[in-house]
Amino acid sequence: MTKKGLFLSSLWLAMFLVTLSAGCAERDQYTYERIKATYPIREPSRAPEDTKPQALDLSGPISLEVSIKMALKQNPDMDMAIARIRQSEALIDAATAAFWPTLSAYGEYIQGDAPSVYFAKTIDQRMLPPDYNINDPGWFENYEVGIRSRLNLFNGGRDWLRRKMAETGLEIHELDRRSVENALVESVIHAYFNVLAARDFVQIAKDSVSTVEEQKRVVEVRYKGGGALKSDLLSLEVRLAQAMEDLVRAENNESLSLAALANLMGLNADSPLILEEEDNVPADFPEDYRSGLVQALAHRPELKKVRHQVVESRMALDMARSEYLPRLDAEFRYYLDDPDFDFDTDRDNWVLGVILNWDLFTGFSTNARVAKAKGVLEEMLAADRKTTQSIQLDIKTVYLRLAEATARLKVAEASVAQAEESLSLVKKQYEGGSATITRYLEAELARDRARIRARSAYYDRMKAVASVGRGTGYWVKYAEEAKATP
Repeated sequence: MTKKGLFLSSLWLAMFLVTLSAGCAERDQYTYERIKATYPIREPSRAPEDTKPQALDLSGPISLEVSIKMALKQNPDMDMAIARIRQSEALIDAATAAFWPTLSAYGEYIQGDAPSVYFAKTIDQRMLPPDYNINDPGWFENYEVGIRSRLNLFNGGRDWLRRKMAETGLEIHELDRRSVENALVESVIHAYFNVLAARDFVQIAKDSVSTVEEQKRVVEVRYKGGGALKSDLLSLEVRLAQAMEDLVRAENNESLSLAALANLMGLNADSPLILEEEDNVPADFPEDYRSGLVQALAHRPELKKVRHQVVESRMALDMARSEYLPRLDAEFRYYLDDPDFDFDTDRDNWVLGVILNWDLFTGFSTNARVAKAKGVLEEMLAADRKTTQSIQLDIKTVYLRLAEATARLKVAEASVAQAEESLSLVKKQYEGGSATITRYLEAELARDRARIRARSAYYDRMKAVASVGRGTGYWVKYAEEAKATP
C-alpha cells in the first residue's frame, strides 16, 4: 500500500472508531444507574480527610452530638455543597491554564490547481521547479504535519482577573457550605427535641389512659352496686376514647418526628432510631442581643458571602473594561510539507513571531458589557446592605423568641404544679361525693394539658437556643470542630 493510501485508510479508520464509540456511549453510558455507579459522591481536595461517611450503629441510643455529626457527613445538602466546591476548584485550574503555553499537533492533506496555494505549498516543500507556469500550475497535492504553540503575553489582565474571580468563587462556595452547615445543625437540634417532646407526649397520653381506665373500673363496680349513675360511666367511656385518640395521635407524631430526624441525618425514613435524653444544647454565645449582633456580623457566612460577591463583581467590572485594551500573543509553528507523504527534516519549516489584536470598534458591545458589569456591582452593594439588615432583624427575632420561650417555660411549670394540686383536691371531693364526675374529668384533662404545655415549652426553649446559635453563626464553628473529631 502506498503512503497516500495508508494515510487515507488511517483517516477513515479513525472516523469509524469515533463514530462507533459515540454510538456506544449514547447507548450504554447515559443511564441513571451507570452514571451513579461511575460518578460517586467525592469529597473536595481541600476538605478534611476524615469527613467521609462512617457506618452508624443504630442498635443503641443516639446522642444529639452523634446526630449532628451524621447529618454533617451524610445529608444530601452537604453533598451538593461539596460538589459545588469541586466545580470551583476546577474553574481555578481552568483559569490557571491561561498562563501556560498551548501546544497542538496537526495534519493536513489538500489537492487542487489554485496557483497561490500551489506556490506557497511548493515553496514550503522546498521543491519549487525553476520553470513552472505560475498561471497554470496544474493539479497538485500536499501533505503537511506540524506543531503549533501559542502563549499570551498581554490581554489587559483578563487572565489574572479570571483566576482571582475563580478563587473568590471557591471562597463563596465554601461559605455556602458553611451556611448549609449552620442551618443544618439548627434543623437537627429542632428535629431531635421534637422527637423527645413527642416521646414525652406519648408517655403523658399513656398515663392519662391508665388513669381513666382505673377510674372507669372503679365506677363500673360502684355502678353495679348502685353507687354511681349510668351517666358517670358513659362520661368515663367517652373520656377514655378521647385519651386513646390522643395516644394514637401522639404515637403518630413521634413516628413522623423520628422520620424527619432520620431524613436530616441522611438515613432512610424507616431507620429505627433510639434517642438519648438530652437536657441541654451545646451552645456558647452571648446572652444579650447587642453582643450577639456583633458576633453575627463577624461570623455569619451569608454576610461574608455577599461581601465576596461584591469583590467578585468589582473584578468583573475591570475585566469588562480590559476589553478596550489590545491582546498580544507569541506564536511558534514547526511543520513539514511533501507531495508524497515522504517528509524530510532537511526540508522542515518554522515560524516564530508575535501577533497583536486590537478591537478598535465593536459596535458599542464593550460599552454595553461594562455597563452591565457596573449594574451587577451596584446590585451586589445593595444586596450587602439588605443582608446586613436581614441579619440584624434575624438576631433580634431569635433573642426575643428565646426570652419569650424562657418566660413561657416558667409559666408552664407553675401551671403544672397548680393543675396537679387542683386535680388532687377535685379527686378527694369526687371520692367524697361533693364533686361530679364531669368536674373530675375536667381537672384530669386540665392536668394533662398543663403537662403537655410544660414539656412543649421546655423543648421550645431548647429549640430557641439552637436558633440563637444559628443566628450568631455559632454552629459554623461547632460544625468544623465536630467534623474534626472522629
